[in-house]
Amino acid sequence: MSYNEDRYSRQTRFHSLGTLGQNKLSQSRVTIVGCGALGSMTAMALARAGIGAIRLIDRDIPELSNLPRQVLFDEQDIQKGLPKAAAAKHHLSRINSEITIEETVADLTADNADNLLSNADCIVDGTDNFEARFLINEFCCREQKNWVYGGAIAAEGRVLAIQPGTTACLRCLIPEPPPSGSMPTCETAGIIGPAAYVVGAIQANETIKLLTGAQNVGKEMFVCDLWEGLCRTVDLSPLAAVGCPTCREHDFPWLEKRIGGKATVLCGRDAVQVSPPDGSRPIELESLAKRLATIGPVTANAWLVRLEIQPDLHVSIFPDGRAIVLGTREEAKARSIVSRYLGT
Repeated sequence: MSYNEDRYSRQTRFHSLGTLGQNKLSQSRVTIVGCGALGSMTAMALARAGIGAIRLIDRDIPELSNLPRQVLFDEQDIQKGLPKAAAAKHHLSRINSEITIEETVADLTADNADNLLSNADCIVDGTDNFEARFLINEFCCREQKNWVYGGAIAAEGRVLAIQPGTTACLRCLIPEPPPSGSMPTCETAGIIGPAAYVVGAIQANETIKLLTGAQNVGKEMFVCDLWEGLCRTVDLSPLAAVGCPTCREHDFPWLEKRIGGKATVLCGRDAVQVSPPDGSRPIELESLAKRLATIGPVTANAWLVRLEIQPDLHVSIFPDGRAIVLGTREEAKARSIVSRYLGT
């Protein structure tokens, strides 16, 4: 794919990119998993930068609470009930009609990872749960494919560009996923738009560097706290030198479904049970109930914590990490709800 020289003239004047770098971008394919705050910001930046082809993968639909930070959606998208991936494609096509944009409305799983992720030169994490991130990490380590991890919560953020076999991977950084309900989420701790914008912009920048062969990428993790006005980098070269079972020993428990939450539609009920990853630790119900009480009505006892999300939509969490979402028979929707409120 050739590019419009006038359109990208300011980019090509940047000596570290130049015409050679812009040509590489115009011939590159990027897959963005998740079109929320981080994914939409990254997608917008990469579309404007002239990435030749972008695939958008998301399982959700936009809602009013997304608008303060998710830059590719507006009130009309919510009224139309468009999936995030489709709405994002519509807006990106208006930003840059010269590139190829493909939307995929799907939940990334071990079963479809090969099909959804294979045709990409770089993958960007715009997800909100560790299961999807570990799937991306294992796929990229197996296929020796570069990817960019990002996360934002409250006013904090972090970004890591990963080159399997060269840099530390996600499992090097996080050997085991945190227990269900133990980590804050955007629903429980909130998030401000600027934090998502900064993280998404850094992710886009790292993606451009990976695609154009920049040398100063992947050795450090970017960390920020915008509310406190702090930004720093963390040297991960000691972790890269040691490696982990995934990037050094080809151990892929999430891809091989030895680990991973499982969703099951409950017979005769408008409900879906989402099971925790194998080997996950018990949930501390009392602290979980306190966090969820900031969101909506909570019922707590010795056996479970129940959150009322809407009058006809509830989620019950058990000490063993199981969650039952009452009010839907859609597995993808149930997994999305559990990810949103428990961070798994």
